[in-house]
Amino acid sequence: MKLALKIDADTYRGTRQGVPRLLELLSRFDAHATFLFSLGPDHTGRAIRRAFRPGFMKKVSRTSVLAHYGLKTLLYGTLLPGPDIGKSCADILRSARDAGHEVGIHCWDHIKWQDGIDSASAAWTEKQMGLAMARFSEIFGTPAKTHGAAGWQMNAHALRLTQRLGFAYASDTRGWHPFMPVYHGELTSCPQLPTTLPTLDELIGSDGIDEKNVHETLFKLTESPQDHVFTLHAELEGMKLAPVLERLLTGWREQGYELTTTQEIFAGLDLAKLPRHEVTRGEIPGRAGTLMLQGGEFLSSTSLRV
Repeated sequence: MKLALKIDADTYRGTRQGVPRLLELLSRFDAHATFLFSLGPDHTGRAIRRAFRPGFMKKVSRTSVLAHYGLKTLLYGTLLPGPDIGKSCADILRSARDAGHEVGIHCWDHIKWQDGIDSASAAWTEKQMGLAMARFSEIFGTPAKTHGAAGWQMNAHALRLTQRLGFAYASDTRGWHPFMPVYHGELTSCPQLPTTLPTLDELIGSDGIDEKNVHETLFKLTESPQDHVFTLHAELEGMKLAPVLERLLTGWREQGYELTTTQEIFAGLDLAKLPRHEVTRGEIPGRAGTLMLQGGEFLSSTSLRV
């Protein structure tokens, strides 16, 4: 059984402080992970515009955003200029690759993508993904082979671009097993390896779950033998929630899981037999707003557009 650790680095602080701590922790466990980087400006402060969305303030109060992200980060893009993560943290990004981990693209501008992609045009979407691709190649000297969208937010243009830009696979959705995505009847030939488990910030603060016992909830979800993808964040598990991650890594090893990259799961797939599933928009417990979900299996090949 494989359990892929998919690490999203959303912010300058998370990249600069959280990524090195995660590298040290993973090294102690001889575990590997997929690091997905935000490569442009950190405009986290602009997330304040989400305050009027249903469920957003409840999530903020439940997950202690100030404690995890810090006041300075919450001012980037408003009262403070947003630092360029890719330029200022290039050595840290390369250190993840040099330690034997997989590296890929999360986004260019996390807040701009997460808040704008749902209604974005083809040109806007291609520009954002193009900026991220160019910066990734500049830093690593090679094109990115995997993409994991900020906030699990995508549109039809972005799904098409995962194919056109040459990604081997992507992890832009939430679901239960790998699949070929069909969106509004259009098949994209770039496999999706969805996040299969809830994140810590979705669980902590609900139903009596806290930092001391959240690992127990996740262990119950991984009791049945199957491959999983767990998304964690450099800002959370790389900092204040590092002790929780340590308990998780210990327990998952005891359950028999190989702690690895999403690429390792992808390498074991028979793409010819991968089922086609609809991609839908929907809500999940503990997260505000809608995101891209793995829907029902698409059984009709006659109505597909490629």
